[in-house]
Amino acid sequence: MPSKAATVDEFLAELPDDRREAIEAVRTQILANKPDGVVEEMRWGMICYEVPLETYPDTYNGKPLQFAALGSQKNHMSVYLNTVYASEELKDWFVSEYKATGNKLDMGKSCVRFKKLEQFPVELIGKTIKRTSLEDFLETCGH
Repeated sequence: MPSKAATVDEFLAELPDDRREAIEAVRTQILANKPDGVVEEMRWGMICYEVPLETYPDTYNGKPLQFAALGSQKNHMSVYLNTVYASEELKDWFVSEYKATGNKLDMGKSCVRFKKLEQFPVELIGKTIKRTSLEDFLETCGH
């Protein structure tokens, strides 16, 4: 059930308190660690961190390249780590680091699902975001 919010503030305002706290904690890590040139927008009913078309216009769907995203679904919250999806090396590192925290990993190709902030290694999300420069992301995902 994607949000119909037009702004990040609207998205956050429509969340229950516990989810707002969790999403804001992850958002803080992403904002503090994302590369310059990646911007925060609402798209696809989620908070998206993307490379603007002005920076990289040649995308397969005419939409900005998504670096990461943050959403709230019916049964869980999600952080989409497209850098992890694009790099086997980064994925292996992330999975190993996540498991070392003692938390249970619920992950798809790029989507890491969680239900409670207390059971989610928020700092690891920041470290993961920081590991990929904009240049490396465009080289890996920009074709």
